Amino acid sequence: MQASELMPPADLPLTGTVHQIEWAGRIRSGVMAEFKRVAEALSEAAGHRAGDKGTNARLALAILVDKRVEVMANDRAGYFIREWQESDAKVRQMITSDPRYEAIRARRLNTQ
Repeated sequence: MQASELMPPADLPLTGTVHQIEWAGRIRSGVMAEFKRVAEALSEAAGHRAGDKGTNARLALAILVDKRVEVMANDRAGYFIREWQESDAKVRQMITSDPRYEAIRARRLNTQ
């Protein structure tokens, strides 16, 4: 399955002032691109890894899809302006701070 198939569209209209909507629209485009980039990397990793490593990559990809839906469901322009202007590594941080990912990490540490 391609990463693009896992990423639902994000076409929810934004609310705010005209200026905020324009600004947030540019930010949101970058956020969507970052989610897509991370999804493609995880999808590729899942395809190239066997056993637990492949399973862990697929679980991380499922977390990513959930996080993207959560972020893109927000229709407030101010949210994107406040929370996503500095998006470097934010998508990765969202995944790694999720309790489901922490369980993956703990399981991996216990098997080493």
